[in-house]
Amino acid sequence: MLRKILIPTILLILGFGFWVSTEFKTIAAGVAIFLFGMLSLEEGFRAFTGGALEKLLRRTTSSTYHSLGFGIVSTTLMQSSSLVSVITISFLSAGLITLAAGIGIIFGANLGTTTGAWLVAGFGLKVNISAYAMPMLVFGVILMFQPSKQMKGFGYILSGLGFLFLGIHYMKEGFDAFSGNIDLSQFAVSGYPGLFLFALIGIVATVVMQSSHATLVLIITALSVNQISYENALALAIGSNVGTTITAILGAMSANEAGKRLAAAHLIFNLVTGVIAIALVYQLMELIDWFAEQVGIAEDDYSLKLAVFHTVFNLIGVLVMLPFIGKLVTVLERVIPDTVPEVDQPKYLSSVSADYPGTAVEALRNETTRIYDAALRIIINGLGFKREDVLSDVNLYKVASSQSRVHRLDIDAVYERRIKGIYSAIIAFISTTTFSRQDEHSAKIHWLRETSKNIVEAVKDTKHLQKNLVRYVGPENESMRDAYNGMRAEVAYIIRELEELREAEGAIDMSSLDALTLMISEDYEKFNAELSYLIGEQVITPFMGSSLMNDSRYVVEIMENLIQAAETLFVSRDEDLSQTVHEVLNDHHELDNVITNNPEPVTEAISTEKTDGT
Repeated sequence: MLRKILIPTILLILGFGFWVSTEFKTIAAGVAIFLFGMLSLEEGFRAFTGGALEKLLRRTTSSTYHSLGFGIVSTTLMQSSSLVSVITISFLSAGLITLAAGIGIIFGANLGTTTGAWLVAGFGLKVNISAYAMPMLVFGVILMFQPSKQMKGFGYILSGLGFLFLGIHYMKEGFDAFSGNIDLSQFAVSGYPGLFLFALIGIVATVVMQSSHATLVLIITALSVNQISYENALALAIGSNVGTTITAILGAMSANEAGKRLAAAHLIFNLVTGVIAIALVYQLMELIDWFAEQVGIAEDDYSLKLAVFHTVFNLIGVLVMLPFIGKLVTVLERVIPDTVPEVDQPKYLSSVSADYPGTAVEALRNETTRIYDAALRIIINGLGFKREDVLSDVNLYKVASSQSRVHRLDIDAVYERRIKGIYSAIIAFISTTTFSRQDEHSAKIHWLRETSKNIVEAVKDTKHLQKNLVRYVGPENESMRDAYNGMRAEVAYIIRELEELREAEGAIDMSSLDALTLMISEDYEKFNAELSYLIGEQVITPFMGSSLMNDSRYVVEIMENLIQAAETLFVSRDEDLSQTVHEVLNDHHELDNVITNNPEPVTEAISTEKTDGT
């Protein structure tokens, strides 16, 4: 509703400004070109977020100070704290980093963003940067038309920098012309009323432009031609610092609770920093005057002094807030708790994650792992086992044989609560990914989609199997009971083996999964031979035999689907060695050697005695 009112209002104000003032047109055009340059710069850096940035992030967020450094460096390079904030929210939502690490990155981003003010005040206003803009735009556009993703990325970055420089040039030109006709400094308000008023104006301007960089450049260019007072410029800078949090807040609206906590931390940091800056503004002004004198900044070079002020108050904010990150995390987790819905919903998927290939893959992997774990619980309970028995070293066939019956589990209801919502969200999320199908991450997303399908199929097969488990695991027919207990035990054994492999240190060896697959195939052949014997000897009826035949197929499919899921989720497909081992061990002779060394039998032989004792 607010946006519907705000946009027309802004357009009307701009239209009126264009009508009454040519200089206003130039300034507005400069801001528009600058913002377009920011968008181009962000688009360029997005080309390099498909894996490299994610890997760097994991290496550099092991501690709070590492996270802080990552935030400073990444924002300095990208010149967009908003982009870094949104990317960090996507990382956090996907489970790639902790909340404490995310907060550290945000703190660092606030420091990194101050370099933009230094570049504009120290370089942009001292030289004719439009001369540098033109070659950048030419080379940038040429690179943008190249087929390589990286070349396109460099093209967008060059074009973005060119538009940034051009925008600064037009804003400066507009304010220079403005100063000959209208003196905006006459509207200056001194004292704390002026500080609060202009801080509010800075917040509004940044919210409208969605860029604190654009607001700061506008402030610096206006200050350079004395269109605003130094004191009011400082207040505007404080306001722009607070207003930049709106981008993170908007990005967090579609994120999970972790993303919302990070956006809240960003807002708290900038509000605290803003309050400190306003409360100590006059003391800081004296400090900056002293610093300027020491390093040779001219007394009337207020643009550079503003850049110093912007850096100092953000540094003070970091120093004040850094010791309290742990307590801040605790408070945010209490204020914004994890929701526990009646129907499980995705925890790691968000719209911002879909824009970054590496993050999208990790988010999907984490969600698929969630439904894998939920499926294991359903399958274990549906087979009549307890989780602690399956994950222990007890003889599973003996556990199964000791049970007189298998109690029916409403698998459909549990599936609806624990899996369906997440599975549906996974399918929808994959359809929203915007990167090219030729991207290296597309194959991983395809594997994860198929894995989700395999997991769902395993649950559905368990539902079908359970009908006859409930029917035949009883005292009526010993041979049928033994057969179904053997199938139950084999599925549980495969789950045990997969969980043991998963918990082991290092990546799962492909040979272990191939060995399990071969074992399943060999057991299936033995089972069919025993089944033919039982039917031929009339130990069981042909009707019973058809049930066993169908259900044995369900059992095989359950186990194979779980193995395939484990392969995708827990085996690194990026390792050439793993793939080589997989191909070599596909030779059944090699696999036979592995199987023969397996000390524990999976199933007991099906009883060949007639149920009537004959």
